[in-house]
Amino acid sequence: MPPSETSRTPRRLLLAALLVLVIPACKKAESEARPAPTSSAAAAPPAEDEGARTTRALALQKPNGSSVIDKEIELLERRIEKTPEPIDPWILLGRAWIRKARFEADPGYYLNAGAAADLVLGRAPKNRPARNLRAAVLLESHAFVEAKDLAAQILAEDPDDLLALGTKSDAALELGHFDEALASAQRFMDLKPSLPSYARAAHLRWLQGDATGAKKNYRAAMDASDPRDPEPFAWVLVEAAKVFWHEGDVDGADKGFDRALSAVSDYPPALVGKARVALAKGETKRAVELAARAFARSPLCETAWLLGDARKAAGDEKGAAEAYERVAQIGRASERRALAAFHATRDEKHDEALALIREEMAVRKGIHTTDVLAWALYRKGDLAAARKESDAARAHGTREPTLLFHAGAIRIAQGEKNEGEELVREALAMNPHFDPTAAAEAKKLLGQGD
Repeated sequence: MPPSETSRTPRRLLLAALLVLVIPACKKAESEARPAPTSSAAAAPPAEDEGARTTRALALQKPNGSSVIDKEIELLERRIEKTPEPIDPWILLGRAWIRKARFEADPGYYLNAGAAADLVLGRAPKNRPARNLRAAVLLESHAFVEAKDLAAQILAEDPDDLLALGTKSDAALELGHFDEALASAQRFMDLKPSLPSYARAAHLRWLQGDATGAKKNYRAAMDASDPRDPEPFAWVLVEAAKVFWHEGDVDGADKGFDRALSAVSDYPPALVGKARVALAKGETKRAVELAARAFARSPLCETAWLLGDARKAAGDEKGAAEAYERVAQIGRASERRALAAFHATRDEKHDEALALIREEMAVRKGIHTTDVLAWALYRKGDLAAARKESDAARAHGTREPTLLFHAGAIRIAQGEKNEGEELVREALAMNPHFDPTAAAEAKKLLGQGD
C-alpha cells in the first residue's frame, strides 16, 4: 500500500533549505582549499572539520532501496570507506546519486551527488568531473545563473565538454536565453549525437513550433538509449508522449506513457501522463488512482494539483480540498511557479500569484515562467503588461494549448475579439482536455460553456 500524502517527508522539500547551508560552505571550501592533483591517486584528504564530516555523511548516506543503482551506490561506498583517498570513486558515487535522483524522480538525491562533488573539490578545486557534478546540483536547485556560469568556466577550458554543454543549454533556456540554449545544444549534437543531445534538440524543436521535428528527434533519442540504463529511455518516452498529448492525440500519448512504465515500473512522470489521459476520457476513479500513485512516489506540486482535479471530477470534494492544500504547501516551500500557475488558473489569490511568479522571474525567465507571469497579470487586470509577457512567451512559435489560450483570452480582454477567439479555438482544437479548469474557461469565452 502506498504511503499517504502526509506520511512521507519528501526529500525534494529539503533541497532548497539544505542547499542554503551546503553550497556556500562548499564554495568557501573550494576557494580556501590548497590545489591538489586531479588524478585518482590524489593525496589523502586532510583532517575534516564538522562541516566536512556532515558533507561526507551526506555523500555516504545509505540508499533506501534495492535497485541496481542502490547496489551500485552501496558497492562504491564500501570501496570508499575502505580506501577513501582516490578521487575517481567519489565521482562515480556522485554520478550514481544523480541516476538515483532521476530513476526515483526525487531531486533530493542531488544533494548526495553534490556532497560527493564537494568533497573532491575540497581537495582538487579544478577537478572537472566534480565541477560538472556541482553544476548539475545547481541546475536542479534552480540556481540557473550559477549553473550556467560554472558550465561556461568548464567550457572555457574545454569547449567540447559534453556535460557542461548540456548544463549550459538547460540553464540558458530557463534563464530565457533561447539562442544561447540552442547554440549549446547544437554544439552537443555536432560533437556526439546521443540520447541527451537528441532529447534536447527535440524539446527545442517543440518550443519552436516544430512538432514533426520534435518527434523525429525523440525517436532518434529512443534509438540511442542504453538498455542497461532504462530511466533515460523512459524519460524520453514521456517527453515524446507529451507532444502527442498537446496535439490532442490522447491514445497516442497513452501508448507512450505505457511504454515508459514498461521500461521503469511506477515511473512517476508516466503515471502523471496516464492520469491526465484518464481524466480526459472521463475515467475519474482511474485518474485518482494513477495520480495518487504518482504523488506517493514523487510529491510534486503539479501532481497534487492533478490529484485534486481528479478527485473533484470524481465527486470527492473533501479529498480534492486536501490535495489542493498540498499544492499550496509544496508550492510555497519549493515550487513557486507551479503554485502561481495554480492560483492564476483558478482565478484566485491574485496578489499571491503575482508575487510568487515575480519572485520566480528573478531566478528564471524561460518561456513557461513568462507565460505564467502573463496570466497572473491578466488576472490582476494589467492587460498591457500581460500582453507583453504573453507575446514574449510565444516569441519562438511555441504551440502549446495553454499558451494559445492565454494569448487569446488576453486579446479578447483588450478588445481584439476576432484574433483572440481564433487563438482560443486553436487551443481547444489542439487538445480540448489540456486542463480541466482552463479548458472550461476557454469554452465559456467562446460561448460554448454553461
